[in-house]
Amino acid sequence: MEISVVLADGTERKVPSGCTVSQLAGMIGSKLAKDAIAAKVNGDQVDLRTELHQGDKVEIITPASEEGREILRHSTAHVLAQAVLDLWPGAHFAIGPAIADGFYYDFELPNSSHFTDEDLVKIEARMREIVSEGQSFTRAEYSIQEGLELFSEQPFKQEIIKKVADGEVQDESLDADESDQGVQGSSVSVYRNSSGFTDLCRGPHVPSTDKLGSFKLMRVAGAYWRGNEKGPQLQRIYGTAWESDKALREHLIRLEEAEKRDHRKIGLELDLFHFPPEIGGGLPVFHPKGALIRQIMEDYSKKEHRRADYQAVWTPHIAKSTLFETSGHLGWYKAGMYPPMEMEGATYYPKPMNCPMHILIYKSRGRSYKELPLRLFELGTVYRFERSGVLHGLARVRGLTQDDSHIFCAPNQLSAELARLLKFVISILRAFGLSDFEAELATRPEKAVGSEEEWNQATLALEQALITSGISYTIAEGEGAFYAPKIDVHLKDAIGRRWQVSTLQVDLQLPQLFDLEFVDSDNTRKRPWMVHRALFGSVERFFAILLEHYAGALPVWLSPIQVSILPVRDDHSQYAESVASELKKLDARVEVIPADEPLGGRIRRAKMDKVPYVIVVGDSDVANRTVGINARGSNAPERDVALGDFVLRLAPELEGTPIGELND
Repeated sequence: MEISVVLADGTERKVPSGCTVSQLAGMIGSKLAKDAIAAKVNGDQVDLRTELHQGDKVEIITPASEEGREILRHSTAHVLAQAVLDLWPGAHFAIGPAIADGFYYDFELPNSSHFTDEDLVKIEARMREIVSEGQSFTRAEYSIQEGLELFSEQPFKQEIIKKVADGEVQDESLDADESDQGVQGSSVSVYRNSSGFTDLCRGPHVPSTDKLGSFKLMRVAGAYWRGNEKGPQLQRIYGTAWESDKALREHLIRLEEAEKRDHRKIGLELDLFHFPPEIGGGLPVFHPKGALIRQIMEDYSKKEHRRADYQAVWTPHIAKSTLFETSGHLGWYKAGMYPPMEMEGATYYPKPMNCPMHILIYKSRGRSYKELPLRLFELGTVYRFERSGVLHGLARVRGLTQDDSHIFCAPNQLSAELARLLKFVISILRAFGLSDFEAELATRPEKAVGSEEEWNQATLALEQALITSGISYTIAEGEGAFYAPKIDVHLKDAIGRRWQVSTLQVDLQLPQLFDLEFVDSDNTRKRPWMVHRALFGSVERFFAILLEHYAGALPVWLSPIQVSILPVRDDHSQYAESVASELKKLDARVEVIPADEPLGGRIRRAKMDKVPYVIVVGDSDVANRTVGINARGSNAPERDVALGDFVLRLAPELEGTPIGELND
């Protein structure tokens, strides 16, 4: 008997009844059969041993795809746990998910011992033995009670089984990575290697360990169980895994380059910012040069928003709890908000979002359709209590300044406004020298407020804006905020890393919660749509992205010092000052470094400070009104360049990239 299945390209294929995914791959081609590690059947990831049924839609997963890499990494994490339990009998293992570019696993060793660097070498060697043995991964299902008995000596696995079985998957205390632990309602799924090692897991996994091998263990870190500082402290081993040794080598090279570009390191070297322990984690202070870069970024943003018909507003940093109760932030985000303050019989919170206060500005008086779209803009600082374990320099802070906009528009204006807005977003990002973009359209999650009809209307408008913009995009099913679908704009930096920056959200819920209205042309009262939009994401995080993208060598228009002028001797200082005066007429940021130490040392220091132009003036320059130019990134200095020629060359660079093209 035969059945029909549908392949990824939409074609139908006849296969024998009882055919597995692995057998189907072999029928399609020998190379695919060799490369296949798992599949998607009707949208769900499954093992190659899965039996197919009539009408199934089948997509074979190979290692070089994103889904394939995730499965490789998850499978390698299981091999890591197996190796640790082989080497440390009595160890407890917790969770081991795939993460971006790698995987980790959390352990509690007997007698409170700790992993060392030498242990990583030993663990990796044991993992390679397991890989070479070609141990098969086999899935099995058990009842909850059987699962508890199977993991009777593993307290973390038992806790996961009990919590998920009790319906606490969505509890805030449950680590998000535990959602992949194979507990669903009344059953437990596990994967067992042919050696007997068993782990709690939903899967899928590669068919056998010999499909693995291109991996490396990276480091050990501390990790609290479920991120709770009062819970057990575990040891987390991080690793990376790829589809080939070549891909692994390329990743390790990228990591080396990323380490050189680490914005925290660059920030200290260039004297831009630091995080004083007296203030607390995640709250930076910006030094004069860093604050100047921020000011330039913010001034540019303000100017472009004015040109695009946004109206600047300003709102306070704290508000009464009742505001955040109405907006829903206390109900949804309280765990991530700073603790309240009690004053004069009222409870106040530092604001986690700017939107409730922008809504109050809209609502401060009656609004007419003639005022819409109303585009409010603020560089507003908000406060979110991130756990110390996730703080990461400027990229993840507790106090962040958003270039935040909220647009109120009539329903019939939504599509055009979103298309205009997306074009504006891309124009601003391009002005900072960024050009490689892609987007995700995040749709309705399981827990959401609002009708399905409203969500569909908002999602359709967002997708139409993406189509109009020409930006490539993917659908992130169920990844929207609880109140709105959204577009997340991602960019790739100079070394190929992906960063999420701008976000656009369409919201009908807050206008309803705050009872917002406008009077339409027919004199009836109607509800406006509201669009949330942060363009940089946050100034701090965008600052970090720029530092790493440019490795600290910011474009001339963004550099705190654009030209350093070095007189060879003291008697050249007067001419150096006259050169500085000429450049300052262009509003260039110039410094003269006095001849109080050898010239070579001064040149080296200016280059280490990433100054775009290091100008040296000596006898012939004084006599001929010329300069010697050491341009950043140039292989050799230029001699005897007429000062006027340098001025003409510098002027357009001070203006930065061309102003972004806007929709009218």
